[in-house]
Parts: sequence; C-alpha cells; structure tokens
Amino acid sequence: MNQTMILVFEFVNSIPEKLDERTLYVSMEYATVAHRCCCGCGREVVTPLSPTDWKLAYDGVSISLSPSVGNWSFDCQSHYWIVNNTVRWAGQWSKEQIAAGRQHDRQTKQEHFTAGEEAGVEKVTRGEPRPGFWARLWKWLSR
Repeated sequence: MNQTMILVFEFVNSIPEKLDERTLYVSMEYATVAHRCCCGCGREVVTPLSPTDWKLAYDGVSISLSPSVGNWSFDCQSHYWIVNNTVRWAGQWSKEQIAAGRQHDRQTKQEHFTAGEEAGVEKVTRGEPRPGFWARLWKWLSR
C-alpha cells in the first residue's frame, strides 16, 4: 500500500456506474468526487464536496482533495491523501482515533449548519440545483 500511485481525473456530469481503477471522477453538478479505493480492494469511494466534507483543488493540471480519505468502514481501512493526482499514504488510525474523527465531523457539521441558520443563511439541500446568479441577484434586489 505504500507504493507511489498516480491518478487521472475526469470531469463528468454524473458519476458513471462503472468506475475505472486509478481514476477520479469529478461531478461539479453534484459536488462529488468518486474513485475506486486506492489500496486495490475495488470498493467505491465517494467524497462529497462541501464546506464540512472534502474540498477540491484544481490547478488546471492536477487535482488535490482535502482532508485525507479514510476508508474506516471498509475492511482495508486504507488511509491516504490525494495531492496533485498522487496518492500519499497516511498512517492507520486506531478505533479510538476513528471514533474521535467521526465525532469531530458530526460536531463540525452541526456547528456549520447551526451557524448558517442563526445568521439567516438560505439553505440549499444536496440534490437541489442552486439558483443561478441572476435569480439570486433578483431575489436580493427584490428585498
């Protein structure tokens, strides 16, 4: 699992049913990146893009995902970073670290969405297309 692995990427409208090995499928429409687990187990890994999940960096040549990908619910429990199309293997986490990481993720989501509601931020749920620029501008001007 510590071998250097280079990935390719493909921007798609929706994630295909069959994922090729060593390929990152990026759907901006659905704010999702999907790939087969880099350890070779063949499991599909889905990383949603959002302020509380993963972030995608694209420099015109390569893709990076942050934070790391920890496949804790898979038998392999692989853990890696994707930096400039390259898999960088990370250390295995203990059960306690996994539990703490999951709790941190839940807390981060709760704080993010609670803060948005308190600030009066309009929520857009996953799956609903975000209104276009002109629609948002019109709504703002119509206040």
